[in-house]
Amino acid sequence: MPQDRDIATYSADAPVVAVSATIRDVDGVARVRLNAAYVHALESAGVVPLVVPPLANAAVANRVLDGVSGLVLTGGEDVDPSRYGEAAHPELGPVNHARDATELALFAAARERGMPTLAICRGMQVVNVALGGSLVQDLPSQQSDVDAHDVGERTSRVHGVRVDPASRLASILGAQSLGVNSIHHQAIDRLGDAVRINARADDGVIEGVESDDPQWWMVAVQWHPEELVSSPESWDRRLFAAFAAACRDRVSSTATSAPSALAASASPASDGSETAGRR
Repeated sequence: MPQDRDIATYSADAPVVAVSATIRDVDGVARVRLNAAYVHALESAGVVPLVVPPLANAAVANRVLDGVSGLVLTGGEDVDPSRYGEAAHPELGPVNHARDATELALFAAARERGMPTLAICRGMQVVNVALGGSLVQDLPSQQSDVDAHDVGERTSRVHGVRVDPASRLASILGAQSLGVNSIHHQAIDRLGDAVRINARADDGVIEGVESDDPQWWMVAVQWHPEELVSSPESWDRRLFAAFAAACRDRVSSTATSAPSALAASASPASDGSETAGRR
């Protein structure tokens, strides 16, 4: 039976965010799947999660984002290497083509809107591929000089991460080093455009990136912060809180600009404006 959880309480301005999910076969039935830890972490930060499954037509991504104030790209399958121009490595894990297409479209739409975006594990890899980067398809076989990163202890901090002190991530976490869990066998290889590295594991593996545009709140991490929000350390709670704050700011700015836009559309145009409109 599902575990009971405390009933979430939301403020009147609680932002709704899109949260990507996958589809997996369970008991012979294809089901939309999302680890409940994401829901708990977002609700605890005062955010209302709206689950978005892999879509048959990724072109509707813009319509999905019309009703939300933020985007969360979650962990899961490997990204199809054809998306970054490579053949499949023998150790490539399962891929989900519909999920790849959906998340890449969601990310492109969020970037165009400047919508707050939090990307986690696979989500960070999707971001990098979307921006023209590539991935190490299997760390153990392709980079033997790195530590184990697919440890599987979801709520244990198993290795250290060094955070760039000049990064947005450092200001969010309030720390330049922290311990994280580690549940991945892939990693960023060639860095995509328009992002900067904000964190590395002690062995050099990239553990975080963020937008190089200070006006766009886009933070991506390789670990799973949603599994660590109940730990004594505040780092991961601070990450979700910062994302929630960015989403609330977007709600506020949208609400403020809407009456102005309505008033402008209702006001009579000047002679010059009418002439310009007819040209």
